[in-house]
Amino acid sequence: MLLILRAIIVIIYCILVCVFGSIYCLFSPRNPRHVATFGHLFGRLSTVFGLKVELRKPASAVNNGKCIYIANHQNNYDMVTVSNIVQPRTVTVGKKSLAWIPFFGQLYWLTGNLLIDRDNRAKAHGTIAQVVEAFAKKDISVWMFPEGTRSRGRGLLPFKTGAFHAAIAAGVPVVPICVSTTSGKINLNRWNNGHVIIEMLEPVDTSGYSKESVRELAAYCQELMQTKIVQLDAEVAQREAAEK
Repeated sequence: MLLILRAIIVIIYCILVCVFGSIYCLFSPRNPRHVATFGHLFGRLSTVFGLKVELRKPASAVNNGKCIYIANHQNNYDMVTVSNIVQPRTVTVGKKSLAWIPFFGQLYWLTGNLLIDRDNRAKAHGTIAQVVEAFAKKDISVWMFPEGTRSRGRGLLPFKTGAFHAAIAAGVPVVPICVSTTSGKINLNRWNNGHVIIEMLEPVDTSGYSKESVRELAAYCQELMQTKIVQLDAEVAQREAAEK
């Protein structure tokens, strides 16, 4: 019964946000400030799913400037968890097919996100140039999931190098964002689905890296994130055990 109630609330909420959001965005289409606004609106659904989301970010985060944010990509619940920490004037990089999803796809495009063809390897390489060009033309940051796919309970997957090539080419830092594990912990028929901690780490300077050493940068960032996710999972487990 609770699952059905949640489904009804989520569907109605998402349709309303997408429809009225798309109309709102028509007054300033493709404006990157919209992404954080609607990301935070979708993030409010975390309470509907019985999740207590805690956000952590350095005090210096407001001074990050142009950068590439990278985060672990777990499942569809990312849309209501990690979306809470999307920073102003940050756009995401998504599959071109997202634009065809009814209601959501239109909002996704109108908010200024970058759409790529991941099924075409040549065009995927062009994505790096597209991201670099976006940095040159606009005052934005870019959000990417370096795993390239949802991990679905398999832990942090190996990083692809696209985000790091783009950061080096654009001359911007990489800012890791770590989300405690949500896979396997959310029961839609349970009121309380526990805690989720989302932590933004300090920027990683890319000025000392080149395209020849891009894998070193990717490996370094992956190690940072893996270590932090383990810490966050331990903290969540301890907190939830204390509440039982």
